[in-house]
Amino acid sequence: MKRLSIGSRLTLWYLAIFLLAELIFGVGMWFILRQNVYDIADQVLKDQASDLERFLQARQDVSTPELEAELSEDYKIESSEDYLQISDADGDSIYRSRFLEDYPLPPVPVDPQGKPRYENRKLGHRSFRFISKRMLAGKRVYTVQLGHPMHEEIETLDDFRKYLLGFAPILLLGASGVGYWLSHRALAPVDALARTARTISGHNLSSRLETLTTGDELQRLSDTLNEMLARIESAFLRITEFTADASHELRTPIALIHTEAELALRRSRDESEYRDALQHILVESDRTAKLIEELLALARADSGGEALNIQSLDLVTLLRESASKWAQVASLRNLQFEDRLPAAPLTLMADGSALRRVIDILLDNAFKYTPVPGKVTLSAEEINGRVVVSVQDTGGGIAPEDQARIFERFYRVDKARSRELGGAGLGLAIAQWIVHLHKGSITVKSELGRGSLFQVNLPAVVLVSAAAPPSKLNPGGEKRSSH
Repeated sequence: MKRLSIGSRLTLWYLAIFLLAELIFGVGMWFILRQNVYDIADQVLKDQASDLERFLQARQDVSTPELEAELSEDYKIESSEDYLQISDADGDSIYRSRFLEDYPLPPVPVDPQGKPRYENRKLGHRSFRFISKRMLAGKRVYTVQLGHPMHEEIETLDDFRKYLLGFAPILLLGASGVGYWLSHRALAPVDALARTARTISGHNLSSRLETLTTGDELQRLSDTLNEMLARIESAFLRITEFTADASHELRTPIALIHTEAELALRRSRDESEYRDALQHILVESDRTAKLIEELLALARADSGGEALNIQSLDLVTLLRESASKWAQVASLRNLQFEDRLPAAPLTLMADGSALRRVIDILLDNAFKYTPVPGKVTLSAEEINGRVVVSVQDTGGGIAPEDQARIFERFYRVDKARSRELGGAGLGLAIAQWIVHLHKGSITVKSELGRGSLFQVNLPAVVLVSAAAPPSKLNPGGEKRSSH
């Protein structure tokens, strides 16, 4: 079964609410009008009863037959004499109008304190409003029942009900038209957004939905969807660039492996030539394996599938382990390497292997781009409750326009030289991702010809600084050098 559109459902809800409101209003107005009509009739009866009570009090010494005669001949209260019945304390009738002779009223209990009682009665197919009241005239007690015809009031109520029932369908029909128009007018921007959204695909993600100026929820929806499209476009472009760059980076070593193997197989060669060819193939295979590992790490990062093993660790111990390994690299490359690490531990909550990877990436870049006889320095310190790890080199530096992009994937400042050194432009992107997972930050300061300084800022957990006096240490702490 096909569901109704939102516009149709809104129209039906509008009709249902309007019908309910109309019903409540009509019924309420009818009861209010009826109560007002009864109040007017009650006031008329009350005034007539007051006149009658004064009449009886003025004749408290008159005998019952004489009182009956005066009521029949002299007492005139407009037409009320036709609907008047008076009884004494014993219930014997003293006076009864001609109409009530034909339609006698049954005796009714009255309030002994004289409080009037009002009731509706139907006599001879006619409707009346009666007041029953106990009256005192000297030592005599009378029970008076006085009626007022209600045919005009009943006709008024009937006419009012007919008007309500007659105009209700017209109002409901008009309300349905207005509700339909309002719902479709209110949802017109949604239709416009839907039409535009249908035209957006992977080929035109730069398109945006119509910008509304309604100042309501629909405008917020339009703005939110446009922001979402901007994020999707950015992610799509990153994926496209990532795929293109990854394909390019993988194509090069595979082509070299294929070419080297093809050349080796074209003709017979001696053992040394085969060993050289295999050596070249092995180098390119290692480079390809490293690139694939980095691509997989970034893919896991994008999917959120990389989980960290967070635990308490001493960063100084981790840095010393890395420093001992890189000291050997520095010796082989004829570079100076110095670590300035504090004697006291720097404790934080982190994944040790992940942080070691960050340090290795930064030191690897520093050694790659520092010419002989340059120097690389690794240091760590606590500043305002945070741990700062610094890697500084005396290389050629990074141009200002490149510093904003070096953390982008596959971005390389010197593409030709990076290729020679085995870089694919993914290391700093991976380092930044790891640091962000640890709720830290990584920054670079560099000047052309004066080297670069990379700093990793991480939140510390416990910082103990009760070490040797600073005067016995170089700036930053304990010093070790290697050449």
